[in-house]
Amino acid sequence: MSGGIFSDLPARIGVLMVEEGGRLSQWGEVVVDFLIACMMLVVNLFPDRIVEPFQYPFMQRALLTSILVGMVCGVLSCFVILKRWALLGDAISHAVLPGVAIAYLLGLPFFIGAFASGALTSLGIGVIERNTRIKEDAAMGIMFTAAFALGVVIISQIATSTHLMHILFGNVLGVRMPVLQLTLFAGIVTLFTVFLFYKELLLYTFDPVQASALGMNTTFIHYGLMLLLTLTIVASLETVGIILVVAMLIIPGATAYLLVNSLPRMMLIAAAVGIFSAIAGLYLSFVYNIASGGTIVIVAAGVFALAFLFSPHGVLVKILRHRTAVQEG
Repeated sequence: MSGGIFSDLPARIGVLMVEEGGRLSQWGEVVVDFLIACMMLVVNLFPDRIVEPFQYPFMQRALLTSILVGMVCGVLSCFVILKRWALLGDAISHAVLPGVAIAYLLGLPFFIGAFASGALTSLGIGVIERNTRIKEDAAMGIMFTAAFALGVVIISQIATSTHLMHILFGNVLGVRMPVLQLTLFAGIVTLFTVFLFYKELLLYTFDPVQASALGMNTTFIHYGLMLLLTLTIVASLETVGIILVVAMLIIPGATAYLLVNSLPRMMLIAAAVGIFSAIAGLYLSFVYNIASGGTIVIVAAGVFALAFLFSPHGVLVKILRHRTAVQEG
């Protein structure tokens, strides 16, 4: 009798997992619908010419996804800039490619393969750096080029790789509800983690030696921040793509760095730059029928150019100060 009870246990577990997954998906749709409704209340305050494209459901999903990605990338970009991890963001973004390709072959969600591949690469970089004479930048170069090459080889063996181009370059206009739910989940986890461990991240960012002296596990913080970057990159795959997500993890933080000297204000400005770039880029891509991911990054680069010229540390301000000093002298 006991054999009869346990013989169908795997099937029962499978049914329960499917049911729980369905319930989570339903709850996710309720949350997404609520956020879209709140978002549209704000959007409808703008002139009809601007509001018109966002009356379509696919544009509403794309707008919410873009806002989430812009905000999360903006917050994390501050740590990327301050820790000088620009190459690390590039390494992780390229390293997720083989995971995406393998997930495609196995029929698994891209999110699973991409996160696993990015996490393994992040850990591999740390292992090489801490156990050999190889420096961090060289370890990043080794890991991301090897991982990216592996992804290219796998993709070359796939008969139809058209859909994978959306992962490389982004296609936020075609974002699906499950992808939006994953992006929302990843964004909540990332922002909550940053808020919860803000003091530790702050001290580790500016003075890791002092953080270690105070008893903080800097290794855990280091790898935890790497995993947050990986999670954010994976969540941004279908918005700006693997290649362009690096820009969204650098430009907002770099722009804010030119404007303020306080980390909290830097994070707020970087998030605002990321959100504005995502919204404006999405709108322009729809109106002019151009690539959404590239347009979002171009808008972000334009905002950086303005800060580069007109910020307190900008080129034009320095020129004016120099001329004033010469005249007074």
